[in-house]
Amino acid sequence: MTTPPTTSAQPRRTVTLTETGPATRGTRRDEVVIAVSPAFAGHFTRTIVDVPHAEVLRQLLAGIEEQGVAARIIRVRDTADLAAISHTGARLSGSGICVGILSRGTTMIHQKDLARLSNLELFPQSPLLDEPVFRRIGANAAQYAKGESPEPVPTRNDQMARPRWQAKAALLHLKEFECIEPGRGPVEVQPAFELSSTG
Repeated sequence: MTTPPTTSAQPRRTVTLTETGPATRGTRRDEVVIAVSPAFAGHFTRTIVDVPHAEVLRQLLAGIEEQGVAARIIRVRDTADLAAISHTGARLSGSGICVGILSRGTTMIHQKDLARLSNLELFPQSPLLDEPVFRRIGANAAQYAKGESPEPVPTRNDQMARPRWQAKAALLHLKEFECIEPGRGPVEVQPAFELSSTG
């Protein structure tokens, strides 16, 4: 007689971002700043395709650290514009390199010497970004911080992604903008990762 398999809840990783004070310019030339949007890991906890924000941060951090570069996380609170978030982070980064990310997953690698609307790499199709891509984004950002010129992160291209996800993306965009705190400067945040049961 065989025993039926037991079903147990799969653990789910979560992250809490605790503010530790105003974000200041970094003094380490070997650091990458990760700049998150107002609602990231707060009002929202997952990207548009349900990648947990905890995993997004874990993969970005792992990619950066595997290159021997330090990482620091800040939250930009007065805008939900990705270019502005990324440019703010780049100006606060000791190396001048930042990974900016919106709650829905849209991501950008920016450099402080570039104009705000320019960038090193842009990942506009958030529905196509998964954990391995976020890890490679972190690794590339770290290589830029070391003065290297990495090959751009390869990403999938799906012509149907925009029409399929456009309505949800617009809703998430509006909700993100509702979390903006005008006039408040960027803050340093400390991540605390936990494993919890999905029950």
